Amino acid sequence: MEKREVFSSRWALILAALGMAIGTGNIWRFPRILALNGGAAFLIPWIIFLFLWSIPLLMAELAIGKHTRLGPVGAFGKLIGKKYSWMGGFVGFCTMAIMFYYSVVMGWCVKYFVSSLFGNLGQTNALEYWNAFVARQYLPVVFHFIAISTGALIIYKGVVRGIEKANRILIPSLVGLMILICIRALTLPGAMNGLNFFFNPDWKLLLDHEVWLNALSQSAWSTGAGWGLLLTFAIYTKKNEDIVLNSFITGFGNNSASILSGLVFFPAVFALAPQLGVNPTEIITEAGPANTGLTFIWIPELFAKIPLGSVFMPFFFLALSFAALSSLLAMIEMVTRIMMDMGMVRKKAIGIVWTFGFILGIPSAVSMGFFGNQDWAWGVGLMVSGCFFAVAVIKYGVSNFRKNLINAPGNDIHVGKWYDYIVKYIIPIEFVILIVWWFWQSIEWYPKTWWNPFGQYTLGTCLFQWFVVIAAFLLLNNIIASRIKLKDD
Repeated sequence: MEKREVFSSRWALILAALGMAIGTGNIWRFPRILALNGGAAFLIPWIIFLFLWSIPLLMAELAIGKHTRLGPVGAFGKLIGKKYSWMGGFVGFCTMAIMFYYSVVMGWCVKYFVSSLFGNLGQTNALEYWNAFVARQYLPVVFHFIAISTGALIIYKGVVRGIEKANRILIPSLVGLMILICIRALTLPGAMNGLNFFFNPDWKLLLDHEVWLNALSQSAWSTGAGWGLLLTFAIYTKKNEDIVLNSFITGFGNNSASILSGLVFFPAVFALAPQLGVNPTEIITEAGPANTGLTFIWIPELFAKIPLGSVFMPFFFLALSFAALSSLLAMIEMVTRIMMDMGMVRKKAIGIVWTFGFILGIPSAVSMGFFGNQDWAWGVGLMVSGCFFAVAVIKYGVSNFRKNLINAPGNDIHVGKWYDYIVKYIIPIEFVILIVWWFWQSIEWYPKTWWNPFGQYTLGTCLFQWFVVIAAFLLLNNIIASRIKLKDD
C-alpha cells in the first residue's frame, strides 16, 4: 500500500475543490438554464438550494472522506457497513460514466482553442464549422485522446506534484481569463440590456414550480455535491482540516464562477445578437448535447462581431479548456483512488483508468446520439448519488455524524441542529420531487415509447442502465468489500 499523500495547505485543498466544482456547466449551462427560467428570478431559488442541497452534501462528502480515508466504495462500507459498499459503487460508476464523455467535451474545447488561435474559426460559418468537425469522427476522438491523456498524466504525478500544482495554475488562470473577457463584454454598446435581463427579476416567475426544480438541478450538478469527488479529495486532507468552512467556500466559489460567466454571456449576447439579426434569448437558450448551440456555434459568431474578437476568442476557449480540465482531474482521481483502495499502486491504476477512459469515451466522441443518452442517464443518476450520501448519513445517525465527523477538531465553524433536519428530511424530499419531475418530463417527451431501454432520453433507458449497474454491484458487493478489506464496526 502506497503512503498516503496530503495537500500541503488549506488553500491547496480549496483550489482543488474549486477546480472540481467549477467546470463547463458553470460557463455554458448556467446562462442557458437561467434564460429558460425567467432570468434573474431563477437566481433566488438557485441560491436557496445552495444551502438546502449542495453545501450540506459537500459537508457530508468532506467529513466521510476525512474520516474513512477511502474512495466512495470503501467509504460507504467503512461508514455504515460493508453490505452497503454497493451504494458507493453506484456513486463511483455514475461519476466515471460522466468522465467518459466529459473528456470528449474537454476535447471540443481544446480543438476550438487551437482553431481560434491558429485556424479560421472566426472567419467561417460557425454552424457549418461545428457540423464539419463532428462529421469527421476521427477528429473528436483525437482531441478526446489529448484530453484524457493530459488528465491522466497529471494524476500520474500524484496529489501534490500533480493535482495541487495543476490547480494552482488552472484556477487563478481561469478566473483571470474570465475577468478579462467580462471586462470586454461589459464595455460593448448595448451591454446594459444584458445586465438588466440578468439582474432584474420578474417576481411572478417564482410561482412557477419548474423554475424551482431547474434551480435545484443546476445547483446539484454545478457544485458537484454527491458526486464523490470532494470525498476523494478529503482523503488527502490534514488531520485538523476544516470541513464546514471549506464546504461553504466551495459552494460560494462555484456560484461566483456562474455569476461571472453570466456577466460575460448576457452583456455580450444582448449587445451583439441584433447585429446578427437574431433575438438574444434565442441564442442563449439554444441547446443540443453539452449546450453545443450556445458555446460552439454562437460564441464564434458573436466574437466575429467584436473589435479584436480574434484576440479574445482564444482566451474564452482557453478558459473553457481550463474549466473542463480541472473537473476532469477530479473524476480521474476518484476512479484511480477506488482502484488504489483495492491494492493497486497509483501508476498501475492510472494506466488502467487512462486506457478504459479513452476506449469507453470513443462512442460519445463519434456519436452525438450516444453522447446525449449518457448525459441524460448519468446526469439524472447524480440525483440518486446525492440521495445515497444522505442515506449514509441517516444510517450512521445524523446527530452523531454532525457531532463526531463534521464538528471535529480543527473546525473554525460548528454546525447546529439545522443540518440534521436538512439531511434527514429536506434532501430526501427534494430528491423524490426532483426525480419524479425528471421522469415525468421524459414520459411527456416520449408518451408512446417512454419505456424503451434503448431510447435516447427515455425513462426506460435511465432505469435500465441504473438497474444493470446496481445489480452488478449488489452481486459483487462482498467481493469488492473484501478486496478493500472492510470490517463491520
